Amino acid sequence: MTPPDPAPHPRRWLMLPVVLLASFMAQFDTFVVNVAAPSLRDQLHAGDIALELIVGGYAFTYGSGMVTGGRLGDIFGHRRMFLVGLTAFSLASLLCGLALTPGQLVAARMLQGLTGALMVPQILALITAPFAPAERPRTMAWFGVTAGLASVAGQVLGGLLLDADLFGLGWRVIFLINVPIGAATIACALRLVPRQSSERRASLDLLGALGVSVSLALVLVPLMLGRNAGWPVWTWVLLVAAVPAVAATLGWEKRLTARGGSPLLDLTLFSSRPFTAGLVVNIAFMAFFGSFIFTLTLLLQAGLGLSALSAGLTFTPLGVLLGVTSVAGRRLVARYGLRVLALGAAVSAVGVTTLIIELHQLGADISAAWLLGPLALVGLGNGLVMPALMGSVLAGVPQARAGAAAGVLTTSQQFANATGVALLGTVLFGAIGAHPTRASFTSAVQLTAGIDIALLLATIALTALLPKSPAPAPARPAADPDPAPTAGAARS
Repeated sequence: MTPPDPAPHPRRWLMLPVVLLASFMAQFDTFVVNVAAPSLRDQLHAGDIALELIVGGYAFTYGSGMVTGGRLGDIFGHRRMFLVGLTAFSLASLLCGLALTPGQLVAARMLQGLTGALMVPQILALITAPFAPAERPRTMAWFGVTAGLASVAGQVLGGLLLDADLFGLGWRVIFLINVPIGAATIACALRLVPRQSSERRASLDLLGALGVSVSLALVLVPLMLGRNAGWPVWTWVLLVAAVPAVAATLGWEKRLTARGGSPLLDLTLFSSRPFTAGLVVNIAFMAFFGSFIFTLTLLLQAGLGLSALSAGLTFTPLGVLLGVTSVAGRRLVARYGLRVLALGAAVSAVGVTTLIIELHQLGADISAAWLLGPLALVGLGNGLVMPALMGSVLAGVPQARAGAAAGVLTTSQQFANATGVALLGTVLFGAIGAHPTRASFTSAVQLTAGIDIALLLATIALTALLPKSPAPAPARPAADPDPAPTAGAARS
């Protein structure tokens, strides 16, 4: 007879906002540099390549380190790795804020992304284990909502912080603000995040970690730097080399599994149709979301000439409606299943279509006020998508594999985000030409918005592969509700 789940941790609902705040910090820092790009160019004298690396370097180390971060949580304990990652992320943010040259900021951003990769996979495990099975869809929904709101807050709050110019810090404030927030979050986490028992004592697959990082670098580096470099031969050589690198990495992981080892990539996860299908849906949607935010930010600041504050405030309808409808979205998913994903993506597609129509009719005469309606529709649609997006992948994953699954999911999302930004950024700048004007910007964004619609239509089509209702929550391993670890339990 299967033993019943232990009682949920008594302080689990107090813990939830603490770990979600850490998730917010990592996602916020993915997007806030978009709105800070003009300040970095003027105050730090960062050139085009440096700006690409400040944005893309974080995305690369964040995405490539996720699977390893998830596995470290499985080995050493999710609580321990969360606290280590959160502390390191706060210190890396301090280094970003203290950078004196573009090179120093690039290095600090790459370190910041790596520490975020250690922290975030633990969050997905921590918001499932202490909760009863019936509560987990709700916690996963809040995780998805947090990710969506943080993406928009990167524009809105980033603009407010830059405009306020607190203590004369300029662009530095967008990184330094993580230090006091991180310290407060660490203090709360020490009291509220429960210790968990763990019987797993696997070793870290260093060769697999190297293979994953190299494979991602071979794709992302040429995509990030190719446009500014004029697409020289080396960019195409790296892209072609990514294919055998991926094949070699997967081959090694398969052989390690056959020998009874502990591979970094748990290939058995991909035998689950909900996991694989949900992963593909996540990739399609995140490629849309990241590229849409990026191109709209460029249109508002570089095309329409808005300040960081005005550009950020233009995203307010998107953020507000995303937050409000996420609550309803969670309830709709509970009632109608993952088909709500298709509905939300369709509403977002209507918003992007409306944007294209306005840009076509008004051209260079368009103002930010005309963008509020389309952005509101995108926020409404995304609010329906976000609560189900994470759960579509992780709902049926056993808790023992939660760290590995979370690493694969977040890696794929960051890869999709970075790839979407790189590819649509290349299309955008290519369409603008060497002498950008207001008219060329509006024309170029029409083109990239058309590609975004194609990504949303792909999302809608791919939801047909998902189960009609959310998968039942996995069984939970024993967790000690008492802050003191039990005998023999691994101290997390």
